Amino acid sequence: MGKGDHRDLEAAAAAFPPAGAYMIESPQLRWAFIRKVYALVAMQLMATVAVAAAVYFVPAIRRFFAARTPAAIAAFVAIIVAPIILVLPMVFLRKRHPINLVLLALFTVSMSFAVGLGCLSRKGIIIIEAASLTLVVVVGLTLYTFWAAKRGHDFSFLGPFLAAACLILMLYWLAQMLLPMGSVATTVYGCVVALVFSGFIIYDTDNLIKRHAYDEYVMAAISLYLDTVNIFMAIVSCLSSSDP
Repeated sequence: MGKGDHRDLEAAAAAFPPAGAYMIESPQLRWAFIRKVYALVAMQLMATVAVAAAVYFVPAIRRFFAARTPAAIAAFVAIIVAPIILVLPMVFLRKRHPINLVLLALFTVSMSFAVGLGCLSRKGIIIIEAASLTLVVVVGLTLYTFWAAKRGHDFSFLGPFLAAACLILMLYWLAQMLLPMGSVATTVYGCVVALVFSGFIIYDTDNLIKRHAYDEYVMAAISLYLDTVNIFMAIVSCLSSSDP
């Protein structure tokens, strides 16, 4: 191989740096990106708490959904379907500012209403306990992942296992919808969901530290937000099923 070939290879390496190279070259940019993502997640969670609390505590809203009128059923279906519909444009427009932030806000509000509806039939003490446990789990796993990443550990291998676990959980959920299996099965399902999304907290935090590009802050925020919400709802389901 001649000197010209070596120069070509060096130029190609400079144009396409290996994954993680930016972490060494510009840690300030990476930390700014991480702070931006966690600021978005914090705003999403505060909005979710506010909207879900309104759904839970405002008597007019509670009576509206408890009446099960055609309007209430239509609103319920719209709230459940809205986050699913908003996911697709968010994925395709995730790098287009400011439309990505507008879609993120709409997605968060729709998810917040869904969380509020999911908590309507639950006791207040169960919701408080679930929120406390979720906070401990998310903060603990986040700190652990940062600690492990600093020491060179990599969690990218979790991706295929978590994807397979999600597929199994969806099939199990469909089976339970068609053939209800009782409170014990619901408790087991909730525990498994909490464990799976705890794994997602580690996996998505690892991606945040090492792999996400700087313009993918919306997708990084959505991932961590959904992980947190799913852990919370899974714990609520577990506690409700085991409550006498």
